[in-house]
Amino acid sequence: MNKNSNTYTFIYASVMVILVAAALALVSDSLKAKQQRNVDIDKMTQILTSVKVASDMSTAEAKYAEVITAAYAVNAKGEKTITDAKQTFAIDMAKEMAKPVEERNLPVYEATVEGSKKYIIPLYGAGLWGPIWGYVSLEGDANTIFAASFSHKGETPGLGAEITTSNFQTPFTGKQIFRDGQFRSIAVMKAGVKSETQDQVDAISGGTITSKGVEAMLYDCLSVYEAFLKTIKED
Repeated sequence: MNKNSNTYTFIYASVMVILVAAALALVSDSLKAKQQRNVDIDKMTQILTSVKVASDMSTAEAKYAEVITAAYAVNAKGEKTITDAKQTFAIDMAKEMAKPVEERNLPVYEATVEGSKKYIIPLYGAGLWGPIWGYVSLEGDANTIFAASFSHKGETPGLGAEITTSNFQTPFTGKQIFRDGQFRSIAVMKAGVKSETQDQVDAISGGTITSKGVEAMLYDCLSVYEAFLKTIKED
């Protein structure tokens, strides 16, 4: 074949594209398990942070197995829909929040910390520049927040990104999501402004939209657990 012909050039380019694509697919497939494990470990770390248990890539799996005693999913009526812990862990909150309320599988993680049971609820919402998410742990009364952990994809450093700091997260401890038996969630308000109907924390100065995103995320995610949380309070 004439190596200077257009036909040769086309065939050569096509073969190279196919070989490179096959190589990339093989590498991607071989790394998929490792990538998924890293994602799972990061998720375990975030869940543990919501009950004030520090961990890293090397300790998260062991600590998760030690601290998390149960994982299951419920529906908006408070009925269990999934009892398998692995299936529960695999639930994608972004996808669940996009479903009608009555169709959602809502994960619940039970933890034992210093001999006391905690209930961990995942959160997912929208910030200024992209998704925000996190976990809130509740005391055994299913009302009082034990701790909260938030993260984000692209909020502004020094402003909205401050939701990941202890200065923003720590004040949630001790706040209550029910008042007089009614679900209220937590208000995130400008410092100095008071809510008459909700427990509140201070918003981030200069990060109003992200702060309000956290407030909306808390209400939207926790409200669908109301029936489940009331069954715990009744027990």
